[in-house]
Amino acid sequence: MANISSAVTAPEQGPSVPYLTARIIRSNFSYTFPVSPGKKFVRLYFYPASYSSDFNATESFFSVMANNYTLLSNFSAFLTVPARDNSPAYVVKEFIVNVQAMNQFLNVTFLPSTQSYAFINGIEVVSTPDGLYMGNYDLSSNSLKDVDDPNNQFELNQNDTAFEALYRLNVGGQAVSPLDDSGMFRGWASDDNFIWGADPGNPLSNNQIAVKYTPQTPNYTAPAIVYATARAMGNFSTRFNLSWMFSVDSGFDYLLRLHFCEINPDLITQENQRVFRIFISNKTAEEEADIITWTGGPGIPVFRDYVVFVPHPPGGRPSKQGLFLALHPNLDVKPKYADAILNGLELFKLSNSDGSLAGTNPDPAAGPNSLMPNSKSPKKGRGVKSRVLFPIVGGVVGGAALVLVIGFLISRRLRRRVKDFDQKSASKSSWVELSTTSRSSKAKSASRSSSLPLDLCRRFSLEEIIFATANFDAKFVIGTGGFGNVYKGYIDNSLTTVAIKRLNPSSSQGVREFRTEIEMLSNLRHLHLVSLIGYCDEKGEMILVYDYMANGTLRDHLYKTDNPPLPWKQRLQICIGAARGLHYLHTGAKHNIIHRDVKSTNILLDEKWVAKVSDFGLSKLGPSGGIHSHVSTQVKGSFGYVDPEYYKRQQLTDKSDVYSFGVVLLEVLCGRGAIIPNLPKEQVNLAEWGKRYYAKGIIHQTVDPHMKGEIAPECLRSFAETAINCLKDQGIERPGMNDVVWSLEFALQLQEAAENESGRRPFAFRMHGLGRDEQTTTEDDEDVFSDSGVEKDSAAMMKSRSITTGTFTASSDMLKSDNVFSEIMNPTGR
Repeated sequence: MANISSAVTAPEQGPSVPYLTARIIRSNFSYTFPVSPGKKFVRLYFYPASYSSDFNATESFFSVMANNYTLLSNFSAFLTVPARDNSPAYVVKEFIVNVQAMNQFLNVTFLPSTQSYAFINGIEVVSTPDGLYMGNYDLSSNSLKDVDDPNNQFELNQNDTAFEALYRLNVGGQAVSPLDDSGMFRGWASDDNFIWGADPGNPLSNNQIAVKYTPQTPNYTAPAIVYATARAMGNFSTRFNLSWMFSVDSGFDYLLRLHFCEINPDLITQENQRVFRIFISNKTAEEEADIITWTGGPGIPVFRDYVVFVPHPPGGRPSKQGLFLALHPNLDVKPKYADAILNGLELFKLSNSDGSLAGTNPDPAAGPNSLMPNSKSPKKGRGVKSRVLFPIVGGVVGGAALVLVIGFLISRRLRRRVKDFDQKSASKSSWVELSTTSRSSKAKSASRSSSLPLDLCRRFSLEEIIFATANFDAKFVIGTGGFGNVYKGYIDNSLTTVAIKRLNPSSSQGVREFRTEIEMLSNLRHLHLVSLIGYCDEKGEMILVYDYMANGTLRDHLYKTDNPPLPWKQRLQICIGAARGLHYLHTGAKHNIIHRDVKSTNILLDEKWVAKVSDFGLSKLGPSGGIHSHVSTQVKGSFGYVDPEYYKRQQLTDKSDVYSFGVVLLEVLCGRGAIIPNLPKEQVNLAEWGKRYYAKGIIHQTVDPHMKGEIAPECLRSFAETAINCLKDQGIERPGMNDVVWSLEFALQLQEAAENESGRRPFAFRMHGLGRDEQTTTEDDEDVFSDSGVEKDSAAMMKSRSITTGTFTASSDMLKSDNVFSEIMNPTGR
């Protein structure tokens, strides 16, 4: 067996057993456990360390099977660890599998992928009580609801379905150790890292309450400490959803178990005192959740199970997707308190029809290079048996010569790929290199002048870019435009995540825009401007490398999206940040800079939702002062955003950016695109539509339906006035960006003051010209926001009917299309 697997000691000791040792596996290898029939927890423990110079954790890819179930496929523990926020250095994978009566053994088989190896630090097998997660839902009050088909129960094949436990949370409380679980040795994490939205609600606890379990919710369902803590909405009840977000694999059904218990016997004791709706992935899972109705009184726990399918994104490629859970008070039934509550949560992936639970590895934070072996389909079979007691802790090293050979072959293949790519790129590209001085080509420096700021901007080799993007692998594409693709990549030994924009040689854009972006951004540093890290102009390639913006573009969160709607205050803060960035361009830099392509897709959001103005390929230096008040130039920009005065006169000023930003403000307010050609004529152009409704005193009828009741009337007036002032026909009448920043900050102050005064109750609008309170939208307005192909469900997210804003160059014909370097036509993240 030594040539198949061997035991090793971890080079850096893990915190405890089972992470002190490991078993390294070089070919198919099985552990066989004699067990009784029934459902079993199978927990796999991985500590992805480099156990020797011959066994690098980054090179470990393998599959795992349990009897006929595929638990993992081409799995990398190394990639999984850094993908989990605030995670320890080890990975625990928990599954629930059914052992049939005809099979008295549980075989756990490890299958290394091609030119790779597997490893395991510990295996744990625990029997589960009958019906713990696969009960008789037809007879139990805890019915298994199908969120995608609410009129029917989900049909679960209990004998053939395996589960993977993805998340188990003690909502509103601290983490619960497996030793404090109800005999199942399950760990319960805090929900703090999964809360979605600006308001986390109020954590509650009552350690004095006696949790009274029932036959429908026996004491092993969840420990009492989970039911004795909770998260509620408190005083912010009708102003937001109590929301959580979870990263899951597309293409699978998911079972979401929600645990409830009323823990305040002095407040909630009767029916219809606290009633709320439950939304899962923007679909209504429960219309009237009333815990007292379900249980009969406080202190009595109950759970509800829901199944939802998470489809692949457009294009059908498996990927990580967000699964959202939201709770909101149901005011239609007039409860005593406008509130919602949740005590605990468990989320499971269900095996597909092939018995597989295997999903994709997270984005390779360890460096997406060609080291990843091809996925190998696991063969069903036992392999080599090893009867052991559990928990199992194995350990090994060896096979050094084999791994060294593999490492040599991989390195050689990578170098060959780069060489082949260089020849192919050089032969096909229509571009010529910029006249810059390469750090590696000092001999040429005398004959090649450079105007690019190499001292402020890093120059990447093409080989570095190829390694950073796994040879421009399509799975790393996060945006597409007229210039080409934007890739997510990893540089500096995979320690830094970046966005890499690669110019397509067939694009109409070229050296000028490429150079402009480098020259502009390399000299600019500001909190609200995207940072340029460097560029590559080797072998006919034109590539820019930026800071990675985890939350994509502003438009990604406004309309035509499955992302949850941004709260109003967060929208205001993003607008303020973007305005500050533009103000810096206009007044804070050495020279006045006019962006010339301000739009919602050119405002990026980092992991903390800080707004960053991006894409400077069309930017121009403004007038130098004196008698010059503008720059005469050919009109470029994006349809729906271009200043009409600039278009007519071809005279560019910083007030042209102000106009474009006014369109962005209306996008933020209305949740729709700048141009929607299939609407009635008066609604096609957002700027004209907004100005017309503002003049009539009914601007509130244009507000994004998701913002219903969120915007204080005085804030709306101030914000709308700012947007309309930015859209004045003549630039001289528009405010400067410094005034726009002040006005938006004032609108935010008005919003916060109104919330403090009203206790954050829903706001109704009373605008001039109206004699009564009006709703945010009317039935006549709904088509402006809703896609005609989408069912108008009160719980479904309303998507705006929109086209992607194309970019144009105009001299005499305003509708003449022409792609420019800065445009992203299908942004999916940056």
